[in-house]
This record gives sequence, C-alpha cells and structure tokens, in this order.
Amino acid sequence: MGTSSEATLSSGHRLADDVRRDLQASPKRLQPRYLYDALGSQLFEAICELPEYRITRSELHLLTTHGAAIGAGMRSPLIVVELGGGNGEKLAVLLSGLVDAGVDLTVELVDVSATALELAARTLARFPAIRVTPHQTTYEAGLQHIGEQRIAEGRPGGMLVAFLGSNIGNLDPSAARRFLTMIRGGFRSGDRLVLGTDLVKPESELVAAYDDVLGVTAAFNKNLLVRLNRELGANFDLDRFAHRAVWNAAESRVEMHLESLRAQTVSIPGADCVVAFAAGESIWTESSYKYESAALAALGADVGLARHDQWVDEDAHFAVTTFNAV
Repeated sequence: MGTSSEATLSSGHRLADDVRRDLQASPKRLQPRYLYDALGSQLFEAICELPEYRITRSELHLLTTHGAAIGAGMRSPLIVVELGGGNGEKLAVLLSGLVDAGVDLTVELVDVSATALELAARTLARFPAIRVTPHQTTYEAGLQHIGEQRIAEGRPGGMLVAFLGSNIGNLDPSAARRFLTMIRGGFRSGDRLVLGTDLVKPESELVAAYDDVLGVTAAFNKNLLVRLNRELGANFDLDRFAHRAVWNAAESRVEMHLESLRAQTVSIPGADCVVAFAAGESIWTESSYKYESAALAALGADVGLARHDQWVDEDAHFAVTTFNAV
C-alpha cells in the first residue's frame, strides 16, 4: 500500500472491462486503484494510524526533520505537485518549510480519489495565501496537463514533485522506471523529485504491516468486493473470502490477496461474466515493492535523475530521497 489512489474517475464501463479481463486471467487479479472508493480511502487513512503500519509516521518524521533541506535551493516561484497524497498532512509539512523560507508557491494536487483530494484541500486551507488546484485524474494525465499549462503560461521558477507514502512501491520495477522517466521528461534543469520509499525489512514486520491484528487492512481489501457488489451487481459473499498478505522475497514485494475459502462461482452481471473459483484460489489485489536504500540512487540515475540527498529512518526502514533533473 501507498497513499490513496482511487478510481472514482473511471466510468462504469472501464471498471466492468477491467474486472471482466482481470478475473478471467491467470492468476486472477483486480487493479489496486479500485481499492480506493470513498470507504476504501477512509479505511486507508485508518490503516495509516495502525501501530504495525509505520510508513506514514516515519515519513512525517523525516519530512519534519529535513523539510528545509528537501526544498533548499529551489527556484521561486515554485510549483509543488503532489501525486496521490492522501489527506495532505505530509505535503503541509513540506509547505511549512517553504513558506517560512519566503518561497512563492502554487500547489497542484493529482489523485484519482475525490475523497483524498477533498481531505487534502481541507488540510492545506491552513495556507490561505497558497493557490491549491486539485486534478482528479491519473498521475500521468495530471503531470502532462500541469506541464503543458506551465509552458503555455510561461511560468518561471522551478517545480518540486512529491511522490510520497511509498507509492512507488505499487509499481513493478519496469513500471517504476517508466513512471520516473515520464516525470523526468517534464522536468527543466533544477527541478526536483522527492520520493518516499519503504525499504526491505524483516518478513515478520512486513507481513504485520499488511495484516494487522485489528483487521483494518482485511476490511480495506474486502471492501473491493463490496464495491463490485454495489457497482456491478456482483454476488461476492465476503465470508467466503479471506484476506492474505504474503512476502515474496524473490520479487521483493508484499502481495495482498483475497483467497477463496471454498470452490464457488460468482456472478458479476455488470461485467457480463461469471467467475469460478477453486478452493484456495485467490484474487491478487495489490503489490507493494520494497527497496534497498542504495538501489534508489541507481534507479534515479537510470532515468536521468541525480540523487540530491537521502534521509533514512533506520528503525522503521524508510527513506526519503531527493533527485534533481540533470
């Protein structure tokens, strides 16, 4: 899990098409963006408060401690773009340091979750002098629009893109490289990326973070089936599925699954399909890749981003890394 990235922008047709395709694949899958409907977004905010899920607290600590260094040397006026930022609290920490330094700021929020954008906008209202523009769309479309607007308006100064909450971990390695390449393609010299990344840690800690004792993450995962029942008229019986979190060491990722507890057949009229499950067969709903801190510099270098600085919470195994366009 990273921060919220719901697909409320998706039409019913897109949801239906994705569900029909992915549940007839092998292995069965569902796109993680569909986890974040209004209830899913609220459940994720609750997950961030769990003692087992240390990402948010660790990242906030690093941003609070090193916020001034993260934005040091950036050109004013500065466009700050946050991708999938959840409730906006982490961005507020970054903005506080920039405001104190007298930087002229505008903020662009990009998320497909209407709920997340509303929460973030309320959080950032504490900065009445900063213009905040929400974009309910995908990261790629949002960045493209912001870049085109930057050119059309002839905006001077720099751009700081924040991709926090270990959202990069929701992308497989090849997709992560493509995504960073896309970000780099919209940069001018001196623009900066700040990346929050969860690191490899003991398996017991990783699994606990995605299978908490209160069952909040299980509810978050199962809510995806509730969404399909509501929006596509499916007849998933939640008692016949169990939340599973497993650490795949070979691929360096935590996987979330919904495991069928018996052989069963589920009808999904809105997707025009019927799906058969064997006992023990699962739906793979999300992957969260974990990194080694030293590998992040190499990842940036591969796409033309030079590591500017890095701060690591050694206890929680979490890193905040800044990259400059070269």
